[in-house]
Amino acid sequence: MLAVAALTAVPARAHVPAPHPTPSPAAPHWALKDTGPTEARFRGLAAVSRDVAWVSGTGGTVLRTTDGGAGWRDVSPPGTAGLQFRDIEAFDARRAVVLAIGEGEASRVYRTDDGGATWTESFRNTDSRAFYDCMAFFDRRHGLAMSDPVDGRFRLLATRDGGRSWRLLPDAGMPPALEGEAGFAASGQCLVTAGPRDVWLATGGAARARVLHSGDRGLTWTATDTPLPAGDAARGVFALAFRDRAHGLAVGGDYRPGQSAPRAAAHTTDGGRRWRPAPTPPSAYRSGVAWLPHHRTAALAVGPTGTDLTTDAGRTWRTVDSGSYDTVDCAPDRGCWAAGEQGRVARLEH
Repeated sequence: MLAVAALTAVPARAHVPAPHPTPSPAAPHWALKDTGPTEARFRGLAAVSRDVAWVSGTGGTVLRTTDGGAGWRDVSPPGTAGLQFRDIEAFDARRAVVLAIGEGEASRVYRTDDGGATWTESFRNTDSRAFYDCMAFFDRRHGLAMSDPVDGRFRLLATRDGGRSWRLLPDAGMPPALEGEAGFAASGQCLVTAGPRDVWLATGGAARARVLHSGDRGLTWTATDTPLPAGDAARGVFALAFRDRAHGLAVGGDYRPGQSAPRAAAHTTDGGRRWRPAPTPPSAYRSGVAWLPHHRTAALAVGPTGTDLTTDAGRTWRTVDSGSYDTVDCAPDRGCWAAGEQGRVARLEH
C-alpha cells in the first residue's frame, strides 16, 4: 500500500504553512543494481523477496542475489554459453528452474537445489519442430512449459516434482492454432498461473492476438480474442499477469523499434472469457507486467522505452520511468524487481 500511495498521492494544499516543513519521502522508483561485468540481456526474472532474486538471459547466464542486489553471484550452469535462458522460476534462495528457448535441442530445462552451485538438466527437446517459450508453476511441485505449435496445436510439458522430470501432455483439449500463431519468449510471462489449477497462455503473430485458458492444469483449453495489435509476426500479447483466477492484465503491441503500439494493454475481470481494451493504454510496446503485492488495482508494465503504472486495474496507464526493461516480477513481501538489456537489474525502492 505504501508504495502505491507514494506513487499516486497528490499532496493536499495546507491552509497554514508549517514553519519547519518536513521533507516528504521520495516516491518509489527503480534503483539500478550493479550486476557485475556482464552484458547479458535478462528476460528471465524470479523475485523471491526484497532480498532474494534470480535473473537469467543470454550467454547461458544465471545470476542470484541474496542481499537485495548489493552483490550478485554468477551461478550459470556449466557448458551453456550458447543458450538463451528466457525464463526462470525460483521457489526460494536455493531452488530454481530455468528454461532455455530455441529450436530443437536448444530448448532445455535445468534445476538447482543448492543455489546454483550445481544444476541438473531435466529436459532436452528432441523434436526439431518444437520451440519452447515460457514456463510457469502452480506450486512448488506442479508446473508447465509451453512450446509453439507442433502439428497445429501448442505443445505443453508438465512436471509433478518441481521440474526434476517432465512429460508431454496430450493435445486433444488444445484448440487449433491460427496460421502464424506462436508465443513470445520476451519476458517469461507468455504462460502464467493463478491458484492451484488455472493457467493462461498468450499468443501473437497471427490475424488475432489471443489468450488461451485452462482450468485443469493444461488438459483442456478455451481461446479468446483480445483487442491487442495483431496481423503481423511482431504483434500480439507478450505478457500476462493474474492477481487471482478472475482479474488479469495483458500487455504487448509491436516489438519493432519505432513502430506504434496502440491498444497495447487489455484487462479482464472474468478469468479471460472477455478482454477489454485499456481506454488509456501504455504509450508504447510493453513486454512484461506484474501486479503490485497486496493491492487490488495497481500494477506495473515494462518495456524497452519505459515503465507504466496503473492504479485502476488496467484501465488507465501512465509512464513513471523511462529506463529500458524487458521483464518485471514482484514478491509477496512487496519486493518488486525489473531486468533487461546490458545486465540491467533494478529493485523498486521506497
